Amino acid sequence: MGGRLYVGTSGFAFDAWKGPFYPVELASREMLRFYASRLGAVEINYTFRRHPSESTLAAWSEQTPEGFAFCLKAHQQITHRLRLAGAGEAVAFFMGRAALLGDRLGPVLFQCPPYLRHAPKVLEEFLGALPAGFRYAFEFRHPSWEEARPQVEAAGAAWCVADTDEASADDVPLGDGSLVYLRLRRSEYGETDLRRWAARVGEATARGADVFCFFKHEDEGIGPRLALRLAERAGA
Repeated sequence: MGGRLYVGTSGFAFDAWKGPFYPVELASREMLRFYASRLGAVEINYTFRRHPSESTLAAWSEQTPEGFAFCLKAHQQITHRLRLAGAGEAVAFFMGRAALLGDRLGPVLFQCPPYLRHAPKVLEEFLGALPAGFRYAFEFRHPSWEEARPQVEAAGAAWCVADTDEASADDVPLGDGSLVYLRLRRSEYGETDLRRWAARVGEATARGADVFCFFKHEDEGIGPRLALRLAERAGA
């Protein structure tokens, strides 16, 4: 049985998207409902700085259809202040709140700061303390972490693959596990680029992996249009 491709953007509540993506007259409170009618997932950066209230999470669930996924960025207390060390209590609180999304909850992304260097023991303890029953992805931005990829994937988590203007991910493997997490952050993606990525994610879903793929926010509303084009080319 094949996996599923979830394509979206990092965030959804942008007034600049009215016209390019949202209807011009759309009320801001209706943005999520409209977004979820077109795309299958969203990456939430808001949760990096603030813990969402129970009422906010309930509203997110109510405004989205079954099968839609919210991928929450883990709170900065975990990744930037504690730097993964001794973060069990902070993770438990964050995941307890995230769990209120129920079946709308996608992978939680732990995005570590660029200055954080590889700490094998810290990572081992962190992975061992993660609550079971959830999906996780890790984005390590210091090159010293590269050797930790097998350890992360052996724990069942996804190694986040980021494609940027500074560092292409064209030749970076997406992984062999059941979960792929992809962040497409280049300023431009042409037709050739989109077809290449569509082929790559198609290979992953064909072998049974769920792929979560997010384009970055652009003031001009480019992100959601690229997401829709990729989904179309991947047959999602």
